[in-house]
This record gives sequence, C-alpha cells and structure tokens, in this order.
Amino acid sequence: MSEKPKAPSAQPVPDAAGLLRQLADFHKVATTFTGWDGSEQQVSDATLRSVLSALGLAVESEQDLERSLAESKAAAWKRPLPPTAVVRQGKPGSVPVHLPPGSTAILTLRLEDGSEQELAWPEQPEEERDIDGSAVARTLVPLPEGLELGWHRLEVASGDISGSAVLVVTPDRLDTADKLETDRAWGVQAQLYSVRSSRSWGIGDLTDLADLAAVAGTDYDAGFVLINPLHAAEPVPPIEPSPYLPTTRRFFNPLYIRVEAVPEYAYLTDGQRQAAEEAARSLYPANTSAAELDRNASYAAKLRVLQDVYQVERSPSRQKQFDAFKADAGQGLENFARWCALAEELAPDAPEWAEATGPDSDYVLRQLPKLQERIDFFKWLQWICDEQLEGVQLAAKKAGMGIGVIHDLAVGVHPSGADAWMLRDVLTSGISVGAPPDMFNQRGQDWSQPPWHPGRLAESGYAAYRDMIRTILRHAGGIRVDHILGLFRLWWIPQDAASPGEGAYVYYDHEAMIGILALEAQRAGAVVIGEDLGVFEPWVQEYLGERGVLGTSILWFEQTEDGPRDPEEYRVGALTSVNTHDLPPTAGYLAGEHVNLRESLGLLNRPVEEERKADSEAQEAVLEALRQRGLLPESASDQMAGQMHGEEVQQTVEALHEFILQTPSVLLGVALADLVGEKKTQNQPGTADEYPNWRIPLCGPDGEAVLLDDLEQNERFRSLAALMQKGI
Repeated sequence: MSEKPKAPSAQPVPDAAGLLRQLADFHKVATTFTGWDGSEQQVSDATLRSVLSALGLAVESEQDLERSLAESKAAAWKRPLPPTAVVRQGKPGSVPVHLPPGSTAILTLRLEDGSEQELAWPEQPEEERDIDGSAVARTLVPLPEGLELGWHRLEVASGDISGSAVLVVTPDRLDTADKLETDRAWGVQAQLYSVRSSRSWGIGDLTDLADLAAVAGTDYDAGFVLINPLHAAEPVPPIEPSPYLPTTRRFFNPLYIRVEAVPEYAYLTDGQRQAAEEAARSLYPANTSAAELDRNASYAAKLRVLQDVYQVERSPSRQKQFDAFKADAGQGLENFARWCALAEELAPDAPEWAEATGPDSDYVLRQLPKLQERIDFFKWLQWICDEQLEGVQLAAKKAGMGIGVIHDLAVGVHPSGADAWMLRDVLTSGISVGAPPDMFNQRGQDWSQPPWHPGRLAESGYAAYRDMIRTILRHAGGIRVDHILGLFRLWWIPQDAASPGEGAYVYYDHEAMIGILALEAQRAGAVVIGEDLGVFEPWVQEYLGERGVLGTSILWFEQTEDGPRDPEEYRVGALTSVNTHDLPPTAGYLAGEHVNLRESLGLLNRPVEEERKADSEAQEAVLEALRQRGLLPESASDQMAGQMHGEEVQQTVEALHEFILQTPSVLLGVALADLVGEKKTQNQPGTADEYPNWRIPLCGPDGEAVLLDDLEQNERFRSLAALMQKGI
C-alpha cells in the first residue's frame, strides 16, 4: 500500500526580527560585518531599526515592518520610469518602464546637446505583477548604441500616464591616467595651511601653493602637488580647524585667498591700503613661529581687508566676469551665500535656525532684502577663490607639471554646516558617518558627518554630487577621494548609539557613484585617486582599477603573510607613498612618535610595551627589506630606529623613498614634511581637542619653522627631491 502523499509544508511566517532583516537586506543595510580581527559581527536589532528609520521607513511594530517591506518591493512598479538610470558608454543598456499590460508608449530620449530621438518599444514585456490590485508590466527598453557621454533625459508618455528620468552615460573606463603608465610622475603632498612664506598672513595660501608648484615642477620635474581639502569652513571666525569637517564640499575656503593678489586691491584708498598693510605686517611674525597655527586671527584680518577690496568698483570686464561666474554657479552658489550671510549673524544654536530650515524657508525669504549685500559679498569671495585656483593650476602647468594640482575630497560635512542646511533633501538626519573598530582605532571612529541618503540622491538625479565634483575639478588636474570606499558603503552610526562600534554598513549604488565621478573627471581631463585603505571587500580594488581609478598604497601598510611586500608587487595603478597624514612624518614614525602619542592620549587597548614591541618589529622588517636591497648599510642592522641621529634618519628616509621608486606605481607621493625633516603628525584619528590636529606648522628637524622662501636652499629638500627626480 502506497504512502499517503504529504501536504506541502507551510512556509514559516517571519517574526519581527526576520522581517527587520529582510527589510534591511532590501534597502542594502548590512546585518553583519567583518571585524578587524576577521570575525563576523552581528548588527543589533536596535541599530537596524535606527538606520532603517533614518531612511524613512516605519519599523516600530511588526505590522510596520510588514507594511514597509511590501511598500518597498512595490515602489519601483508604481512609477513609469526609475528616477535615474546610469549606464556605461559602449555597453548594452536598457531602462525598465512600468505600464499597464498591453500599453503602447512613446519613449523620447532628449540628449544633452538638445537633440532628441524616439526609442523603439519592445513587443513583449519582461514581467507582470499585481500591484495594489492592478496589473503592471515591466518592459525593458533598449538604449541606442553609441550614446555620447553626458547627462541626458528620458521621457515616457502612454495615455494619461507620463514620467521622466535622468540618464547618465558614464565612461566604461576613465582613461586620464593611461599616459602615466609610460610616463609616471612624482609629486609633493602638502597641508597647504601649514606651508607659509614670508608674505603669508600666518597661514599658507593659494599664492604659496603656486610657488610650491613652481619650485617642485621647474627644478625637480615634479608632476603634481596634492593638497588637503580646501572646502569652505564657517563664514567667519571661529572656524573648524579640520579640513575634513567642512561646512560644504562644493565651495572653497576664502582663508586661502592671497589678499594682495586680488586685482582691486591696487585701487584701495591710501587709508585702506595702510590698514591692509598693517594687518599683513601684524601676522608676518606668525609665519616664522613654530607655535600652533591660528586660523581665526588670519581669517579675521583677511575678511576685514577683503570687505574693503570687495567695495572697490570693478571695471566693466571684471564685473562681467563676476556676473558670468555667478550665473554659471547658479542656485547652488546663491544658497551657499544665503547660509553664509545667516551664519555670520546667527550662532549655531540660535533659535532662529528653527525657522530658517532651508534656503527657501519663509524666514530666509523675509531676511533676503537686508542680507542681499552680504550674500553678494560671499559670492564674490568664491569668485576670488575660483580665480586664484585657476592661477595656481596655470602656474603649475607652466612649471612643467603634467597633472598640476590634485584636490582632496573629504568624506562628508559638518552636521550644522551649509551642505547639511541646503542639501538636507539628499542627506540623512539622525545618523553620523564613521568607521568600525580597526587595528589603529580599536574603539571605532565617529566623524560627525551626515551621509548621503541613497534613495533621495537617486531621486534628485545625483545633481548635488555631480555639482560638487564638477566645481572641485574646474581648475585641477586630479582629485583624491578620501575613503573612496564610502562610495560603495558607509558605516552609519545612529545618534543614540553608545559607541561608534554600534553601527551598520549601508551600501550605495557604486555604479552610479563611481560612474558619475569618472564622467566629471573625464570631462575635466583629471586623474582620480581613491584612498582605498582600511577594511573593504576584496573585489572593490579590482573594480576601481577596471574603471580607471587609481588606488593608494602606503609603504608601512603594504604587508603580505611573509612580511613587507616587495616593491615589484605593488599595484601599477596607484599613488604610492611612504606615509599618510594620519601618521607622523617619516622621521617621527621611525622614532615611534605615533605610539607615544596614542599612549599619552589613552588610545591604546593593550600595554604600551606590547605596542612598542610590535611597532619596532614591524619597522625592523621594513628596514631589513631595505638592507637586503642595498638601500641601507648592513651596519645599521642592530640600530633601533628611535635611537637614530640626524644623518641616519635622513639616510633612512631617503632609502624608504628609493624603495617606493622601485615599485611600478604610476604616481609616487612625497610628503613635504618628509622633504624638510618634520617630525610632528598633523592628525591623530580618534581625537578632537586632545591633540592640536590640523594646527601644526611646517617645521624642520630642529623644530624651527620652514618657509617656502628657503626651500631652494634647504639641503634635505634638495637631496630628497633630486632623488625622486632622478629615480622617476
């Protein structure tokens, strides 16, 4: 007798925890992550709820979760076109269109150049679904071959249904760095604010940058100068010292303006000129001081004089240039200037901000008449920045630099700054960006920055992201993207989290983020360098390389299971350097200053003796690799790095740079701090005011300030720069 067939078992109904994880998966919120020790860590339910809530989803009850999951799955089917479609040039592409079954539609492609064409409608849909009781068909409409790079638009019309989408055609591979494979370059990496001349106002400026480029390019064949982010800080003092915590990433910091280089400066009245010269003279002593940099004093003095220069009547040609700049920058500049004018008067915690919720809020519109002149002044400051940046890149090119200036793009912005105010529609509130615990920051990091909202960014056609990159690259030969892994995923930390470790990775559409970056760089003729250090998924570096984005290699971090990586095994498509701004300069690193500093600040999770021993062993492994290649004498084999004398330190610093010259990397960077023998670190991650981050002036091994005026006579600079010139 045959067995009675069993009834099919019912599928288990997910509980709240299961629904929570399903919803997280759908919205690309990771429920686990790999710790720095290689173990798998679970993201707590509380963190997932906070992150999903910040994305705009209801997650309080099980019913909320069920409804949010159903609505999320149906959302794309309820709109005729996706908000943005990003495709690669030369690759087959299509766009999904959602309409009732049997519909016929007119799909029009409007190209960036103003031309348009109608796309063929396929006979069969790809799939049908019931959405809220109505049938909806998804049809994949093929895109034409040979589309030009750029920002286009798709429009669909079917009866009373219509919709539109941004279509971005990006390079399959950014080719701006290809020429470097046969003509690689070395360059100087500098913190501009710390690089001063006898004519600086206590802080390095854009004329100083042009001079640095001229010296390195003309005399030593350097191909680029890579600088810290020049993003704008607060409009008036006091200003945030960290260039990586700006108020906006699109616009520039007027702190870096060389006042005397503004053409209208020549037409100040005698009294105004005298006041300006006195202001400059009062700050000249700061240029030769080894004390902490005082941005506030320098910026306050510059603003007073720049206000007088702004009021000088401009010639017709200059006025037309200013007008053209404002028109080109558009509403973005207007909104930023509105914020500056408000922030000049209102403290960050002023109650008026509760009403001034954005550039078009009723409060702001009421204030516009009395703020108009200040708004124009802040626009003018950006025009002057733009002019002087253009002059710097021109000077770099005239000095023979193939690339010129490479700007640095910070990960995010200040939570109460301009971008957070005017881009709130595409940023996420209630969340901060940071990093989970790792080997060097064993408690994790909270960078106090609101992240892009992935969904709303796509809804906006990525306009704010595009405009930011485009503005930075207006007068540049390249861009370094700090923590480029953030274009793939970011560590989101809820504001109520007990520690930075209680976060979760949120994933972004990297095809869009990297593609748009490549598109704007291709149009600007600029190279892109991704700072791809830290914990990341193995395929990411390969993907970036395929897209033509250079990586980052730091000698001390290049390790294999058998010890330091041989130089021949370094990546070709990378910027390779001995160190990074988050470590002491090489002389300080060799002396173990990073361990001493972290120990003094209580940042170690193991006894300092163990940390010093591990660091000494790691350094010795690298130094032994240098000896084996004949870059250091064998007589140095028993010498502790921290006990080296001046000449021995310089010899070791140069040997380390000879080592990276043996790599095939297309770009080699040398810190200006290493070129002059500086020891102090610029930044200690995981600290704020515990250490004077980003306030360290450029000094030599004797602790005395080094001026740009003296570089050509500086023996250390000349020796290491000549080494790079010869080795490249």
